[in-house]
Amino acid sequence: MTAGGGAALATSGSTVLLHRGSHGSTIAAVQHALGITADGVYGAATRRAVMEFQREHGLIVDGIVGPQTLGALGLSSAGSPSGSSDGTPGTSTGDTSSELQKIAQCESSGNPGAISPDGTYRGKYQFSRETWRELGGTGDPASAPESVQDQMAVKLMQSQGPAAWPNCS
Repeated sequence: MTAGGGAALATSGSTVLLHRGSHGSTIAAVQHALGITADGVYGAATRRAVMEFQREHGLIVDGIVGPQTLGALGLSSAGSPSGSSDGTPGTSTGDTSSELQKIAQCESSGNPGAISPDGTYRGKYQFSRETWRELGGTGDPASAPESVQDQMAVKLMQSQGPAAWPNCS
């Protein structure tokens, strides 16, 4: 797994990540789905609405519109209700979950207490301590509850995509 040197929040492979400062038709679609003024600019009001939506739907509350938030809004990464503009399906929560299950199996055989032989990578998804902290984690990833490790893995997947686990994707 990558030590996570501060991922830029933009497009990661085919994963679209929207955040404050983003603009365009996909932001307008998100705003419309949230029931706020659809001006196509991700500003403070959009961030508040996104975070409230994430909280209400049991998503990671980070204000970033990634695959899970888009899916919960009924939007694909292209901003259309079903599928992307090239006709391929958008990334759904199920797709992300399935992919993370495969990554966890590859990284640690799904063991939340796993520690790499040299101690660098820790937990179910083999986080480095640096990446864990950047994601907002505290303490040792291998000692964190599995549900917290899962949440952090979703957050990492939203920001970097499967490339965050180069040996398993």
